[in-house]
Amino acid sequence: MSADAAAQNAVVQKLAKRPLFSRMFASGRQPLKLVAVPRDHVQGDRQRGDAMLAGRYILGNEVLALNELDFASLGAGNPVADGMQGFSWLRDLAAAASREKGARVGEALAGRWLLAHGTRVDQAWRPDLWGERILFWTTYAPYILSSRDSGYRSALLNTLVRGARHLNSNADKASPGIDRITAWAGLVAAGLLVQGGVPRVARGESGLARALSTAQFEDGGLISRTPYEQMLLVDRLALLRGAYFAAKQSLPDSIEAAAAAALAALHGVTMGDGALSSWQGGNPGEAARLHALIEGCGLRARPLRQARGWGYHRLSALGTVVVIDAAPPPPPKMAPSGCASTLAFEMSDGAQRLIINCGGPQPFPTALPDDLVEGLRTTAAHSTLIVSDTNSTAILADGSLGKGVEDVTVDRSEDNDCSRLEATHDGYVRGFGLVHKRSLMLGNDGKELRGADQMIQKGRRKIRDAVPYAIRFHLAPGVEPTITADGMGAILRSPGAPPWNFRCRGANLSVEESLMIDGRGQMVPTTQLVIQGEVAAIGGEVAWQFRRSS
Repeated sequence: MSADAAAQNAVVQKLAKRPLFSRMFASGRQPLKLVAVPRDHVQGDRQRGDAMLAGRYILGNEVLALNELDFASLGAGNPVADGMQGFSWLRDLAAAASREKGARVGEALAGRWLLAHGTRVDQAWRPDLWGERILFWTTYAPYILSSRDSGYRSALLNTLVRGARHLNSNADKASPGIDRITAWAGLVAAGLLVQGGVPRVARGESGLARALSTAQFEDGGLISRTPYEQMLLVDRLALLRGAYFAAKQSLPDSIEAAAAAALAALHGVTMGDGALSSWQGGNPGEAARLHALIEGCGLRARPLRQARGWGYHRLSALGTVVVIDAAPPPPPKMAPSGCASTLAFEMSDGAQRLIINCGGPQPFPTALPDDLVEGLRTTAAHSTLIVSDTNSTAILADGSLGKGVEDVTVDRSEDNDCSRLEATHDGYVRGFGLVHKRSLMLGNDGKELRGADQMIQKGRRKIRDAVPYAIRFHLAPGVEPTITADGMGAILRSPGAPPWNFRCRGANLSVEESLMIDGRGQMVPTTQLVIQGEVAAIGGEVAWQFRRSS
């Protein structure tokens, strides 16, 4: 036995002593039990599971030593702490270890959690954390309830029930959006799976319906407009579906419909490499993890193309994918790190990303400077037009979003030759008397994307003198631009796709430095194409084109 395994075994033996847990949690009632254990069809990350077996919890570039872990001092409220407290890591542990081997780690950590938080309501009892904890405790019960010690098992199940009662009164105190949905989903799962919990199911379903109605657009996207949270929504509802099937109970049509719509919206913001496009402070994440979720969630859906509420429209043809943000930023209460990204787009050719947004570190812990993280939320950090270096929606000193884009109009059409999208936003009307209109046309052979950015005069306010503008196309890492001899175009070479030719007219083209936040939340240097010019009160227009050379 390795030193790490021996240490973990010693922890289990120490924590699972019946007298200690019996004194702390004994109720004197008939022992509780689960009536069913759901099956999770989503495959966990084996590499992360191996790290846990070796005594390390890894999130992004942060590593937490498990042998030294004290849940009481860990607290909650940051990505690493919330990741441990929610027990979603059980999925990764199960991917790397047999039940017997994994239970040594799972029960040791569950025992530590019980000692730190099982007897008092504290920050670890936050409703969303309890919802997540119940979903994963029940689904991975073999990894935390295999102990022969009845005192430990009783302690864990009694605490789970106390957590469900806590949710019964406090689920609506969770933040609106994915947190509140998670809280209510956990309550429903507890009602379905814990002996005697059936009376709790109807209340849980009612609360979940309210949480979904206030957090999800009719097209399935979350009002936070955050792709990472959309991925969590699909996962939470898939785990809940598993609870219904395990308990042999009928799944309400409303939950099934919400889950299917959520998956379609998630598909809609996925690029050709299988990872997410970067919006609202997020990054691509890991393609393998997203693939496992989509394949294992138990549902099938086509990508949402015309997203009215969700706002991310999708153009695709023969391997070329374009995702456009054609909506105002999300409400601050739903997305505290919302971005001024309206009418930006990302583009990929097969698995090769070409045009990107800079992205952000969420949901990972980050060592990036605060001013850089704030800068990543600006219009300039997205592949769109910016007037006079002014965000299309203001980002205030306290980090919240201020005035700017309120209305976005979208006109979309398809024919035998191409897909067209025209979208207009009013974010520059108040400051400059200009509307930004972006037109995109993707040929049905996937070889050409034509675009135009118009600045159209509107309203009483007029520009006295000409003001500068820039249209930025941030390039994915590995895409190398070479400016053509006439200065009006560039050749984009990349390792994963044929060269693409870029042309523009009506302004000057240059190459500048840029950066991208990758799927682990780390900064990667790259470059950007920048079209620069000046616009007067009468407005202006710049046309541009990407064309694959073969």
